[in-house]
Amino acid sequence: MLSTPNGAALDRALGTLDFMVSVDIYINETTRHANLILPPASPLTQHHYDSIFNAFAVRRIARVNMPLWNKPDDERADWEIFNGVGAAYAAAADKPFAALPEPAVLIAEGLRRGGSGLTFEELAANPHGMDLGPLRPNMLARLQTPSGSIECAPPLLLEELARLARSISDTLPAGTLQLIGRREIRSNNSWMHNAPRLAKGKPRHHLLMHPDDLADRGIADGSVVRVRSRTGSIDIEVRASVALMRGVASLPHGFGHSRPGVRLSRAREVAGASYNDLSDPLALDIASGNAALSALPISVEPIAPGGVAI
Repeated sequence: MLSTPNGAALDRALGTLDFMVSVDIYINETTRHANLILPPASPLTQHHYDSIFNAFAVRRIARVNMPLWNKPDDERADWEIFNGVGAAYAAAADKPFAALPEPAVLIAEGLRRGGSGLTFEELAANPHGMDLGPLRPNMLARLQTPSGSIECAPPLLLEELARLARSISDTLPAGTLQLIGRREIRSNNSWMHNAPRLAKGKPRHHLLMHPDDLADRGIADGSVVRVRSRTGSIDIEVRASVALMRGVASLPHGFGHSRPGVRLSRAREVAGASYNDLSDPLALDIASGNAALSALPISVEPIAPGGVAI
């Protein structure tokens, strides 16, 4: 719910569901709406092969992480939970169902199809992984463009550049700022807000604005302001920062844990509001179809005592 544009609208919609099941170990901003929460066993009881960050490796390496301890009999891993729920639904709906195999089987099958010649047993016998040598060039073999070349300027992107130029030249209404996000290394998109050693220290949730933009609005550094967008508003402390250009404000992503019903022991104490209470699901990056989460038009107003915007 904190990760989707206009999260407040999703929050309201989840509250209207007849029944909701979540797979999670926390009662967080999303799962607080669930009628039933199924907590999976620790990932340290599961086999794991990194299929994401290996794409950034500078050599051909492979490693499988083995379980550190056996899963208790009364616990279920994620894949077992989904198998159970899927099988129950399929039976009730009279539909076919094919259960997921356990992770070790999937990893072994991926290795078999990967062309390295490695087997699961070989990797498991090397807990620190295996170095298979330097990377092998393969981009030309993978290209699927009609020309067989890397097409750096396809018409779709050129059209987007023209549209971007027009949007930049458009004049925003007087007093409008453009909101951009930022990521704090100790929170990592909120994933770390429930880890006391990472969440401790100085607050990092503030809205940042250029000192001249604050002065134009009669806003004092460190005061609480009301930030409004097309979709919603938040109240947040503001800090002056000469690192920002005029006309731009910055708010970190992943905050906003104070909603009723959230039971995150440490994260609930982390101050801050959700960036996605302001983001707009109608703002799209047309070329990719992804949500446009930067350069959101906002207004920033000082707040008088009692919470009334001035």
